[in-house]
Amino acid sequence: MTIPTDAIPVPDVVRELAGEGVVTPVWSNELGGLTFRVDPRVDPRVDPRATHRNAYFVKWAPRTERATIEGVDLADEAARMRWAAPYTPVPHVLEVGADEQAEWLATEAIEARSAVDPRWLGEPETAARAIGAGMRALHDALPIDECPWSWSIGDRIAVAEARAAGGHPSDGWSAEARARLDDAPDHDRLVVCHGDACAPNTLLSDDGSWAGHVDLGALGVADRWADLSIATYSLGWNYGPGYDHLVYEAYGIDEDRDRVAYYRLLWDLG
Repeated sequence: MTIPTDAIPVPDVVRELAGEGVVTPVWSNELGGLTFRVDPRVDPRVDPRATHRNAYFVKWAPRTERATIEGVDLADEAARMRWAAPYTPVPHVLEVGADEQAEWLATEAIEARSAVDPRWLGEPETAARAIGAGMRALHDALPIDECPWSWSIGDRIAVAEARAAGGHPSDGWSAEARARLDDAPDHDRLVVCHGDACAPNTLLSDDGSWAGHVDLGALGVADRWADLSIATYSLGWNYGPGYDHLVYEAYGIDEDRDRVAYYRLLWDLG
């Protein structure tokens, strides 16, 4: 995901949801998906087009062949958030919908900042510790026996192969790399994983503690290193090297280099 720097056309459905609210693009992804923040200007009792009183986010995803291959399904993401909400801080789902061109999902804003907000980019040690603490809290809170979704190695390899067959191989895809995926490590501890534990998806309160998680579209049961490997992987992309140990310390675990290497390869190829 990237923060848009150019002018972004606001899809009609997002504008309709926003009414007179202020619409600000906050994220875009390689699949053409966009995320907007909406700050209502007036009470919905005064302006019937202002559908919600508090600030909220709208994710908008175009219907494309690649999005289908990669399993983009905002209704499914909404179901995951609703399932997780009784156990851990995640956005409250306000609305989900679709038409022939796109899907959209509106969620109430959590009053916190992403771990890649400029505030926390300037305090990477604090952000790294919060990411580790938040990941441990998520893994401890979500009940694995009640989770209806999987994020297993087999499922993820199938997605990688579908992408390759569809003409969208990941960087580094080769027969050798594919063969390495068959040599999977044993599970350390099965948990309900976030599924996209990159730094932007952890939210921090102003005191530096973790406040919640967003973007749960791949949430499912998997080994905890499937999350931990990517949480630390993303630190280098966002803050630079040298912070991985802080995530592990806050989580309460020693680094397992073999599992980290495997799950990072699976991420890159899938």
